[in-house]
Amino acid sequence: MSIVDNRKALHDYSIEERFEAGIALEGWEVKAIRAGRAQLKEGYVILRDAQAYLIGAHISPLPEASTHISPDPVRTRKLLLRAEEIRKLIGKVERAGYTLVPLDLHYVRGRIKLQIGLAKGKRQYDKRVAEKEREWQREKHRILKRA
Repeated sequence: MSIVDNRKALHDYSIEERFEAGIALEGWEVKAIRAGRAQLKEGYVILRDAQAYLIGAHISPLPEASTHISPDPVRTRKLLLRAEEIRKLIGKVERAGYTLVPLDLHYVRGRIKLQIGLAKGKRQYDKRVAEKEREWQREKHRILKRA
């Protein structure tokens, strides 16, 4: 079950491969995500010291957040991946010019997971072609619906 989608990533990048990662979250973040107060639009994933980190994703704290902590909505969050997956990602990102983008937050057996995509940036004309294709599919469905 998806919590938040990053539609901007699907528009700006062509996704080559997808990976599922756990996220190291604090308690107030889990509550805020369950309340639907997360946003991935500005987020991206970096690889540093054989670890993956989510940067720029915004999780708004609930107003009832604990009084003894000061929540940081855009803090860097560690992603939990297997070592062989991280090695594979490091090779692709450093040599082949790929980017890692967060695609969506979802639940797996009650746990919050992040789907990240190994992506290449789309050029402007690629975006236009994709938009034309989407419009044609919509029009085709409308025509078939009437018939």
